[in-house]
Amino acid sequence: MSTANTPAAPAQPPQLFKGIVKQALSGDSIIIRGQPKGGPPPERQLNFSNITAPRLARRPGGPGGKADDGKDEPWAWESREFVRKKLVGKEVTFVVDYKVPASGREYGTVYLGKDTETGENVTEDIVREGLAAVRKEGKSDVTKLIELEEQAKSAGRGRWGADPEKHIRDIIWTIDNPRQLLDKFGRKPVSAVVEHVRDGSTVRAFLVPSFHYVTLMMSGIRSPGVKLDAEGKPDPASKEPFSEEAKFFTESRLLQRDVEIIVESVNNANLVGSIIHPNGNIAELLLKDGFARCIDWSMGFVTGGAEKLRAAEKFAKEKKLRIWKDYTVSAANNTTASLKAKDKEFVGTVTECVNADALVVRLADGSLKKIFLASIRPPRPSEQGEKARESLRKKLIGRKVQVSVDYIQPASQTFPEKICSTVKHEGVNIAEALVSKGYATVVRYRQDDDQRASEYDALLAAEAKAQKGLKGLHGKDIPVHHVVDLSGDAAKSKLFLPYLQRAGKISAVVEYVASGSRLRLYVPRETRLITFLLAGISCPRAGRAGGPSGPPVEGEPFGEEALLFTKDLCHQREVEIEVDSIDKAGNFIGFLFIENKNLSVALVEEGLATVHFSAERTQYNRPLQIAEGNAKGRRAKVWQNYEDTKDEIKPEDDKTERKVDQKPVVVTEITPELHVFVQFTDDGDKLEALMNDLRRELNEKPPMTGAYTPKKGDLCAARYSGDGQWYRARVEKTLPDGEVAVVFMDYGNRENVKGSKCATLPAIPAVSVSPFAKEYALACVNLPTDEDMIADALYALRHDTADGVFLLNIEYKTGGLDYITLADKTTKEDIAQNLVKEGFLLVDNRKERRLQKLVKDYQAAEKEAKTKHLNIWQYGDITEDDAREFGMGR
Repeated sequence: MSTANTPAAPAQPPQLFKGIVKQALSGDSIIIRGQPKGGPPPERQLNFSNITAPRLARRPGGPGGKADDGKDEPWAWESREFVRKKLVGKEVTFVVDYKVPASGREYGTVYLGKDTETGENVTEDIVREGLAAVRKEGKSDVTKLIELEEQAKSAGRGRWGADPEKHIRDIIWTIDNPRQLLDKFGRKPVSAVVEHVRDGSTVRAFLVPSFHYVTLMMSGIRSPGVKLDAEGKPDPASKEPFSEEAKFFTESRLLQRDVEIIVESVNNANLVGSIIHPNGNIAELLLKDGFARCIDWSMGFVTGGAEKLRAAEKFAKEKKLRIWKDYTVSAANNTTASLKAKDKEFVGTVTECVNADALVVRLADGSLKKIFLASIRPPRPSEQGEKARESLRKKLIGRKVQVSVDYIQPASQTFPEKICSTVKHEGVNIAEALVSKGYATVVRYRQDDDQRASEYDALLAAEAKAQKGLKGLHGKDIPVHHVVDLSGDAAKSKLFLPYLQRAGKISAVVEYVASGSRLRLYVPRETRLITFLLAGISCPRAGRAGGPSGPPVEGEPFGEEALLFTKDLCHQREVEIEVDSIDKAGNFIGFLFIENKNLSVALVEEGLATVHFSAERTQYNRPLQIAEGNAKGRRAKVWQNYEDTKDEIKPEDDKTERKVDQKPVVVTEITPELHVFVQFTDDGDKLEALMNDLRRELNEKPPMTGAYTPKKGDLCAARYSGDGQWYRARVEKTLPDGEVAVVFMDYGNRENVKGSKCATLPAIPAVSVSPFAKEYALACVNLPTDEDMIADALYALRHDTADGVFLLNIEYKTGGLDYITLADKTTKEDIAQNLVKEGFLLVDNRKERRLQKLVKDYQAAEKEAKTKHLNIWQYGDITEDDAREFGMGR
């Protein structure tokens, strides 16, 4: 019985698979993923058939771990890196050779290419480089692999080379002090390889070549994640929406890629920083695709600023991408968006600093608007609170600012509506400047709250620096600011009066303006609040609204105008005051000066006040009378119904003959007010003897540094910067940084000098003599009003009086100051008349009979200058009567 031979069935071709290599686990094992379709794609692990690569170190302490797991076998890292660089992120073709039933592990061959014929056999490449050993105990044909292994051994490649111990990494698995690592690598790009992606914004990586194993949280963002359970494993029940998609987004771009990490901060045991890929910043991409949101606490650390991250998040919100699918714009943002362009961004002049986060600005149309600095919180009343408001006041009062409205906080039962804005002066963000000095803190918001400053991240960064530097509110000991309020306390005010009277001119800050002539002042030197009334004038009273203190009070005519004039000129400005007396209620009475302008005279000049009879007892009676005469002539404000009775101000001395008693002098100083300091030539020998005695005494007994602290009003010796010599001086003001403002009393010039360059006057008889420099004003002339013209006039006067001897004649006295004429001793020419003739000065038409010839000579000189259109007359007549219609007068 014979049997027919049955032919064998043909061998089935191996099934080919395709995929993208996600990760290289070691030199002989990879993870391959498919293409994403509606979510993260499926994955499978594939081990290379017939080879064994050196074992890679694992993090110690894991489940089932061994004591030596934390150490590589020789060449394990190089083997893994070869596979990683060759395959990760690339599409491959692979064949599954077999599967182990017990473990489910799959073994196969991977080809870098589109098919097995043209693709590159990765297993052969690994063996060829000596990075894996061939397993010969299987049934597969490994002849070619053995040949490649022998070639590698012969060439000493990879693991078959010498010194295997040099190819074992020294891995630092645990960072005991992350801040040391921050100090070492902070703000500098460090090469790294991402080993694991925990969630979209958190990765683990090896820093190379130091092999620190770090957990890094991306600065400024947070992606949805999954919380861990009690065993430290992800808890599916706590998974946030889009967490898997965000993780895949980061994995597909960063996992096992070469990146640069910029370490920017630490959070517990984790580093916080930015990951820079050759294609850009992954954080920006996550935000733009709606896989992450900005977080404030780490946004300030972001290298290069947070603008791009905020813009990316804004884009995702507007498109309602992924985590923002239910996003809606808040009502406050809708209100802001509905503002007209002119109301959203505008320029204004700061008229009041209400407190450290609130300003009142005057707009171009004259209206006032109260605005708040967005996203900052000022300190409570304290030393820092006062410093914060004072810093704002000094920087902004009277200055133009650019205002950009960020949001409008709706009114509540307790607070009115707030216009919250970013305010800049000369390009500087005012809120950021306050926060950087520790004068304010940054408001923290909910993550979904968009009502915040446009430069919110800059505020956070400034606050972090202030905290690190322990500035202001962040310091250890915050002093308490004590201010004594003397308003309404007559007894305490009377005790304080003698001090103010002796002090002469004293600095103050206007805190409140109640009416044109009634102000509330803060005296910084003594930390006192006082009520101050202007002396020498009667000012109409402004109206007052009714309240708990009483019914409304109707204002007097022009009372509101006077109030606004004083407020615009003085409110929250630094001024100087001279206190003369006090009234029964404890209000101080005196004169107030702002930028050398007497406020009483200014109010009278504007027709907003009249001269009070008490002015006759003061040194400012003459300027007040002249100002009132000018206001009457213009019929300004309170004088609108005035009928001119042709009464003239009586001259101080109406003698018919001008007295001429000329004394030879040299001019030593010219002031901006057209005052001159002179030395009489007869005193020359005395002055020289005084200087010699003073310097000899101070050189023989040099003063000890720090032994003398100059104070306002002191007479002392001071070194002049021009020649380094000692001169007598009077201290006019103490300044910051240990400087003082002094006037050299024997020459009239002023200078700011270091306190260390001042000394007590030596006890020699000569130092007690009167100052050798006397102050005078030029008679019958005035300066023009234009600043450039004033500068030209002063320059001409200095030039004409720089050298030589001049003849001084006193013509009259006003306000305690003698007014003089100066004539050149050689040519007999009148210096002031020549300046009038050259078109530098204006004639003051004095009424005294004895001065009429002098005034007529000056008027003739002025007429000649007008005819020739010299200097101030270049463009015609600039006198006040002619120029007012063109807006050149006040």
